[in-house]
Amino acid sequence: MLKELVESACRFGASDATAVSVSDISVEEALADLCRGSRCENYGLSAGCPPNVSGPTGFRELLKTVEQVVVFKIDVPWEILLSNERRDIFRLLHEVAANIEQAAVEKGYPDSKAFAGGSCKQIFCYNHPRCRVIEKGEPCRNSRIARPSMSGFGINVSTLMKAVGWTLNWTTRVGHGNTISMGTVCGLVVIA
Repeated sequence: MLKELVESACRFGASDATAVSVSDISVEEALADLCRGSRCENYGLSAGCPPNVSGPTGFRELLKTVEQVVVFKIDVPWEILLSNERRDIFRLLHEVAANIEQAAVEKGYPDSKAFAGGSCKQIFCYNHPRCRVIEKGEPCRNSRIARPSMSGFGINVSTLMKAVGWTLNWTTRVGHGNTISMGTVCGLVVIA
């Protein structure tokens, strides 16, 4: 079943995916603290970011209920990550996460949960003044694809990527000696 979910991740748009043990995931208070207050412009703006998520404590409790996690990445040229096209990449990241989660639910793991990078407010609702979930208690405009941000839970993406043998940044040669600097965005789905 995990093999099928990993293969599905790549069909959904991931560059690579793998199953990892819960022990490969480092959850750190200091990383979640970077989201608080004036450190992150998205703090308090959406239901998927602090202080509206359970943070490291809640994520550690969730990990106690699972044994396996599907981790996936999307490799992207840095020039795109630093441009206005960045929103499209993060939208794809959330879509892949949501699709893996849905596939896991359909395979009999109804409590599976997906997490992705970036604030859903900046990705999906950037043209709306407020998140209607936290403002009015109404349903999310993008509930099918928007997932909570991994940062708010203190997930150490760098450590996780090292555990699976992936690199965050690298350079790729493309003909005539030209190179492209690449970056990576990641997501994960706990299978429960």
